[in-house]
Amino acid sequence: MLTSTDFRGLFNRRFFNNFFPLPASSPLIVGLKTPNFELPDATNDQQVKLNDYREQKPVILAFTRIFTEKQYCPLCYPHIVELNKRYEEFRQRNIEVLMITSTDVSQSQQVVKDLGIQFPLLSNPTCSVFRKYGVGQALGAPLPGQFVLDEEGVLRYKHLFSFLSPNASVDELLSVFSPQETVATAANG
Repeated sequence: MLTSTDFRGLFNRRFFNNFFPLPASSPLIVGLKTPNFELPDATNDQQVKLNDYREQKPVILAFTRIFTEKQYCPLCYPHIVELNKRYEEFRQRNIEVLMITSTDVSQSQQVVKDLGIQFPLLSNPTCSVFRKYGVGQALGAPLPGQFVLDEEGVLRYKHLFSFLSPNASVDELLSVFSPQETVATAANG
């Protein structure tokens, strides 16, 4: 289900590096380009560079909170499931979803298998990309956050964690681009 009683692997270097709370305070500004990164994709067993999507299609960066391959944040688990369930809606609109987790590649591969993840699940155990995007951290893991980038890599929307709204809804993420814009992007891509 959401979590396991097996806590092996929870208390590691990443846990202690992310233990003390840092608020979500992303310095990234809507209307400007976002930083590039390269991370391993546990879903497709390849490296993914954010810049590879520029000039191709819009991208949703969905930073999520997974503690181990069996321990999910109870606020993020439903969001992960909903994004996966509705992934085809993003694909039909020529939008890619890149989910970023702080679990290592082998843990991420287990998550892909257990949840049937369809979109790229990118592994960032050093949390360097989480920090670059300023999503914050607390109690052993980075906080969730969502960033919507247009096909030029320009930030169009960002949602940072709060207890009242831990994750942007799938409908919010889909609504950032009007259907005409994404259809035009698909026709040009």
